[in-house]
Amino acid sequence: MAGTLAARHHTNVKDAHMDHTESAANTPDSAEAGQTTPRRQVPKRIAGVIINSLKGGVVPRIGLPYITVGRRREIEAILHDVDIIEDGGAAFRFIEGRYGSGKSFLLQAVRTHVMDRGFVVVDADLSPERRLQGTKGQGLATYRELMRNMSTKTRPEGGALPLILDRWISQVQTQTAQALAESTGVMPSPDDPEYAVRVDQTISEVIASMQDMVHGFDFARLLTMYYHARRQGDDETAGRVLKWFRGEYATKTEARGELGVGVIIADDNWYDYLKLFAGFLVKAGYRGLIVMLDELVNIYKIPNAITRQNNYEKMLTMYNDTMQGKAHHIGIIMCGTPQCVEDRHRGIYSYEALRSRLADGRFSSEGTRDLLAPVIHLDPLGPEEMLVLAGKLADIHARLYGYEQTLNDDDLALFIRIEYQRVGADSHITPREVIRDFIELLDILYQHPGKKPADLLASDEFSYAQGDPSDGMNPQAGGQYAQFTI
Repeated sequence: MAGTLAARHHTNVKDAHMDHTESAANTPDSAEAGQTTPRRQVPKRIAGVIINSLKGGVVPRIGLPYITVGRRREIEAILHDVDIIEDGGAAFRFIEGRYGSGKSFLLQAVRTHVMDRGFVVVDADLSPERRLQGTKGQGLATYRELMRNMSTKTRPEGGALPLILDRWISQVQTQTAQALAESTGVMPSPDDPEYAVRVDQTISEVIASMQDMVHGFDFARLLTMYYHARRQGDDETAGRVLKWFRGEYATKTEARGELGVGVIIADDNWYDYLKLFAGFLVKAGYRGLIVMLDELVNIYKIPNAITRQNNYEKMLTMYNDTMQGKAHHIGIIMCGTPQCVEDRHRGIYSYEALRSRLADGRFSSEGTRDLLAPVIHLDPLGPEEMLVLAGKLADIHARLYGYEQTLNDDDLALFIRIEYQRVGADSHITPREVIRDFIELLDILYQHPGKKPADLLASDEFSYAQGDPSDGMNPQAGGQYAQFTI
């Protein structure tokens, strides 16, 4: 493998860059999807976020179009789902891959793209305190995290709920004023009684269409309350309504005392309110709602079998809702490792109803994956793709620290060749390990300008980033010998 890469590098390094640019140019909306745009100057603020995030082993929330390589087929498959959601359908996907294989990176690339297309995105990482279902409010904790991270194109950092509600009210008022101006020839003033009545009627028509949905009556009532509070300048009531929408009322008594409603968002109904939000967002002028849940391994780690099965039951409910056409304008993407998905004792496949729906068919295998199936398996990125990424990171690092980038194609190829010389690298090396190694190399070369890349890579000072021990696939472990039991 390493020898082959070395032999063909001088002809392939240029082709790798050209092929990648061409694939981006020939794919509809590829730039928006994060498929790589032509190299351009990266602002220092974004460069800092990119380098520091990747060095710490996490995915940056901004700047992804500057560094995304590969995953074209996977992104196209998910964007096909997005088209269906925009047309009023629903979709559910699992993204499966080892630690560091790029699950979170793919998730963030899709997140950036769908926000540009006018979708609202809510995302959360599951944890011992945040699950799909629980006896101590773990499901509600997940809902609260999703609401806290509600993002739009103009508010990508989260906390977009007040903005969305105010934008909806402003949009209704503007459309009503334009309609009155067309019929009377005069733009109405905000104090015009007929204008106020017309706005109330439009708000009522939008809200009335939601009352047939599960919990729709209470949801519509709270929307009406928020509108009147904003119109009258009652910030206290508007704040209480936002508190209710965010699921922050602990008891029905508290909600009844402050808002006069006898229902709250809780562990057993939070998913129903996500569906209500999806319907409302479309009426408010957005394309739909995308829900992203990462770190499914935290459900796999639940020690109690009954609690674990209850979470898989909730997952099945969400899956059936979206795939059977019961839900509209909503997409759900969940990410996990192969172990937490395929383990027959504790993983998702331990729940037979899910296993029979999600397991691969007879014809799918590595290299010939069915990307239209519910589970997308992430295969490792190839050396050519990592070569392109290394070039991008070298430019961004130089931009961040203000020096002239001196690494040439031969240096990049040497680094990639050494990385892929590891035992088992063909199947077990991950982008996270390679990226961390490369940024460390850039840091050392920046701090020690007298060192040459080739000398540093050939010395004993250079050591690989260690893979995640929980994978059980660290080829560097054990020194010169490996222990095993027969």
